[in-house]
Amino acid sequence: MPKKYFTIEQANRLLPLIEQEINELKRIQQEFDEKWQTYHQVKEETTNQVKTDSDTLFKLEAQLEFIEMEAQLHVQNIQQTGAQLKGIEPGLVDFPSFMERSEVLLCWREGEDEIAFYHHPKEGYAGRRPLDL
Repeated sequence: MPKKYFTIEQANRLLPLIEQEINELKRIQQEFDEKWQTYHQVKEETTNQVKTDSDTLFKLEAQLEFIEMEAQLHVQNIQQTGAQLKGIEPGLVDFPSFMERSEVLLCWREGEDEIAFYHHPKEGYAGRRPLDL
């Protein structure tokens, strides 16, 4: 898929969708963490010679795999827009763009109402600068 470039307006219009996907990813992460903890408890009991149902471990493994696939779907939903997901806690997304003939990344962080920062591709989040609008 060719790289997509955004205007500030185009990127801002995507923010509601991006926020929705990130919220789903956070929910999925919490569900995964809870199942992972349960899985390890059951596995530890099995290791300590306590009789456990091997079907329970198998079911938990299958549930964990399904949760991972669900998360991948939400990540793909973001990637298909052309945006670049950088993190989910906090939500952090970059949108490729151009500024004065140079490639930049419009940078949005969860909690911001609109895109107000950018950085050069090699600088990352630490190099964020305010947009001069």
